[in-house]
Amino acid sequence: MGHSKPMNVLYSRAARRAERAPGLRAASCVAVLWVSALGTSARAQEGFALNRFEPAERGSEWFALDSLDLRGHGRWAAGVVGDWSHRPLVLYDEAGDKVQALLDDQVYAYVGGSVVWWDRLRLSASFPVVLASTTEAASEGAPTLPVASGANVGDLRLGADVRLVGEHGDIFSLALGTHVHAPTGSREAYTGDGKWRLKPHVLAAGTLGKFEYAASTGVDVRGTSSFAGQELGSQWVFAASGGVRVLDGNLLVGPELWGATLVSSSFGAFDKEGTPVEALLGAHYGFKELNFGLGVGPGLSRGLGAPMLRALASLQWIQDVSEPVVEPPPPLDRDGDGIVDTEDACPAAAGPANADALKHGCPLPTDGDADGILDLDDACPAEAGEATADRKTNGCPPPDTDADGILDRDDACISEPGVKSDDAARNGCPLPTDRDGDKINDEQDACPEQAGEPDADPAKNGCPRVSLQGDRVQVLDRIEFENGKATLTPASEPILAAVAKLLVDHPEIRKLDVQGHTDSRGQHARNVDLSRRRAAAVVRWLGEHGIETERLSSQGFGPDRPLDDNETDAGRQRNRRVEFHVVETASDTPSSTSATKEGSR
Repeated sequence: MGHSKPMNVLYSRAARRAERAPGLRAASCVAVLWVSALGTSARAQEGFALNRFEPAERGSEWFALDSLDLRGHGRWAAGVVGDWSHRPLVLYDEAGDKVQALLDDQVYAYVGGSVVWWDRLRLSASFPVVLASTTEAASEGAPTLPVASGANVGDLRLGADVRLVGEHGDIFSLALGTHVHAPTGSREAYTGDGKWRLKPHVLAAGTLGKFEYAASTGVDVRGTSSFAGQELGSQWVFAASGGVRVLDGNLLVGPELWGATLVSSSFGAFDKEGTPVEALLGAHYGFKELNFGLGVGPGLSRGLGAPMLRALASLQWIQDVSEPVVEPPPPLDRDGDGIVDTEDACPAAAGPANADALKHGCPLPTDGDADGILDLDDACPAEAGEATADRKTNGCPPPDTDADGILDRDDACISEPGVKSDDAARNGCPLPTDRDGDKINDEQDACPEQAGEPDADPAKNGCPRVSLQGDRVQVLDRIEFENGKATLTPASEPILAAVAKLLVDHPEIRKLDVQGHTDSRGQHARNVDLSRRRAAAVVRWLGEHGIETERLSSQGFGPDRPLDDNETDAGRQRNRRVEFHVVETASDTPSSTSATKEGSR
């Protein structure tokens, strides 16, 4: 127990109250003397939990707010938050000038942890430890109050929260929960109320691209009492934060604000001395499963527990919820000859080891088809054939795939029956045809059933720029946007104009769904948002160019429906696309076709 100290900021409140009414100035002096006289008798019962900072549960990337990362089952988070506050309990005179600080500096360490179950429920605990507490010498003649200095402990906090709406990374998520404070703190050190406390609350959080926010509100249910003329009791608590993610999403920087005001007070809600409010600018950096945080900010009011300055630091471990690395299966040995398939020249037929890599693991030589070529070297051991320099065809009969009487080695069109020709490039090929009548022979026409236009790209030659393919509108060229934006480039207008013309030519299409897709680079939520905005931009363009908006809808899937591998530039380019799906026609009712549901994969 430390030495006695002057009473709090409100020992002069009785005098200031009296001065608000005419003729009561003399009574104010009497009130000051009366409060001073009560100083000694109130020592044993005036202590309470002073500190207004309550750290977020471990696993959050804010100091006072909660990022609502309730992912996983049996997922743990643990850590410690360091808290230094300067002058959280100060005595002021009637003019508002400081007389002395009952508590000059306090250093807390909040040790805690949390565990998430079923991707929804979180249980948590936080235990405050006062590492140091310093006091200021009482001024002469001021009323005194004992304030314990040095190390101590605060009230143990237990918590439970349940996610109701949204998921981590969504634009909006909501959770309900409560905190229960056990009376483990010291009233003499202003670290505990000496009573159980309950704080039900509502938590919200969300992500908009690189911007993240969080908010909370609740009621701190406390016993009714007073401290040096100031009412103490249940309070409405509130907090909000917002910030941006940089450095590939690893660093979150932004301000936080929190405060409280008495639910019932003779001065009413938001009375200055009964409404402590603080602000903080903080930064949190994540590295693998570790998260570091630093923050500093001032008290914005003179309410009990709001310091002149507060500095925070945090270190926590948050269990990773990424997919576990799957170990590769052991090497295959299908023929069971003790030689793994990757080294076995005959993986489907057991055989002995051989210094010749081409015979290693192969059975002893045989010639089952009696064509003079050992089965070991015979690509067709059951059919008599002829020797060739190509090991894949050695011992096989000369092929004639299209059965047109012209061997494949001489056939320029091995898969199509044709006629002989002195022109080696035409030998064995069918006579030229142009089924779609677009003056491009079928053999050069990439779309021989649909009339199109010539194109230097063989894959596009003879194809229409836009065509109706069942329940999809097939576009030949890419719809391009400015990098990282939902702004269409001029190069996209011709293809969009063709889509608009197709819709005009096909009034039976009652509903066309425009679907946006991205590659996997960047943050998932931002990619989904970008794909949605790009699909909406296409719908907007079509609407501005004469297509009824009730015939159009849009949605974005981000990177969730890739067509190709996101590990290559070519694959990522294929995945960045806009697709058009026919959802409803004049001959049917609204439906969700497989293409609409699953996309084109």
